[in-house]
Amino acid sequence: MAVAATTAGSPAAGIVRNRWTQLVVGIFTMVMIANLQYGWTLFVDPINEKTNFGRPFITGLLSTFILFETWLVPFEAYLVDRFGPRLLVAVGGVLVGIAWWMNSWATTQVLFTIAAILGGIGGGIVYGTAVGSALKWFPDHRGLAAGLTAAGYGAGSAATVIPIANMIQSSGYQSTFALFGIAQGVLVVVGALLLRTPRKDEVPAAPAPTVRQTRRDYSPMQTIKTPVFWLMYAMMTLIGVGGLMATGVLASVAKDLGVDKSNVNLGFAAIAVVPFALSLDRILNGVTRPFWGWVSDHIGRERTMTLAFGLEACAILVFLLTWNNPLLFAICSGLAFFGYGEIYSLFPATSADLFGRAYATTNYGMLYTSKGLASLLIPIGAIVQSVTNSWTPVFAVAVVFDVIAAALAWTVLRRVAQAHLARSAIAAPTPAFVPAVAGGSD
Repeated sequence: MAVAATTAGSPAAGIVRNRWTQLVVGIFTMVMIANLQYGWTLFVDPINEKTNFGRPFITGLLSTFILFETWLVPFEAYLVDRFGPRLLVAVGGVLVGIAWWMNSWATTQVLFTIAAILGGIGGGIVYGTAVGSALKWFPDHRGLAAGLTAAGYGAGSAATVIPIANMIQSSGYQSTFALFGIAQGVLVVVGALLLRTPRKDEVPAAPAPTVRQTRRDYSPMQTIKTPVFWLMYAMMTLIGVGGLMATGVLASVAKDLGVDKSNVNLGFAAIAVVPFALSLDRILNGVTRPFWGWVSDHIGRERTMTLAFGLEACAILVFLLTWNNPLLFAICSGLAFFGYGEIYSLFPATSADLFGRAYATTNYGMLYTSKGLASLLIPIGAIVQSVTNSWTPVFAVAVVFDVIAAALAWTVLRRVAQAHLARSAIAAPTPAFVPAVAGGSD
């Protein structure tokens, strides 16, 4: 259901206030921060070779980044819901640029850690705002809109994986950090200037016919008191473990298996297996988010979760059986990401369905902190590998977690969500404040 842009003001202002423009701007800002997480694996071994800090510490920097990217999102999202997105996202862009610029000259563990913290804070502001904006502008297609926005983060680094890998090899990781860091930060600030919050008359009220939505707006404090919130929190943590471990150690896995020096022959070109695998992973990690979001808009969130989580378990099993083959290493790792990335469209859509639109950014921000909890296992995976001299136990745990989450979605989440919606229909509490989305502020 299309909604016409506001006619007041200049034509340019009307274009900016169009919800499809806002969706594109949100996706753009997500693309600009994608390398902070999904490009990190390319830097792990080059940093280690120069500093000798060890893989557990360097992969642990990704955990530090994710912790600050996720655990501060509820507070950042509260400010966005209260005051609008532009200033906060601009600050996020500045922090993102500073983080990678620091990495270009850092020589101590303390400086690398500070850079990871700054990058996490900046990335969290951008991520939480973009997803929250999609949920507010598209209540009729939440799964698809959240999926397209999250796809910017999941696939945003696909186009730059090979250039980054080539630049690290030719010019060193320091120059690569400096160039890409400054460019990404500046472009986030440009995107921030275009962001707006929807007014009530700019969004449709009708939801997708197969997805039930609450008519109440749950405040953050009310949300965390519901059983369904904590059930979803546990499920998102379980799925996040496998995907985040693969994100942080894929290049190291390829090196330890001896396939990192192999090439994949595509007929028209031969590409090194790690950049090819990472590019394929990022593409599928992006495609999966709008795809499963669109599916969930039509068959329901819980059914979609069961299918997607089950697919990831199967993909990782096949990956374990075939990862000594360079081509299959790339293909099966991509399939694993196809089953992982959908949590970043399904869970924000489900959160807005169950807890309402007014506090959508903050409520999903609280749920998003589960990614930070899952990230704590990234360095643990590297430690387990160093003790056992095998990556198999690490990925086997991910398979078990996927199966558990799929079973919970099919058997428990459906019942708990239905009970929550039934209770929501009884009364509608008054919000503690009128957020920006309700007040019509930019």
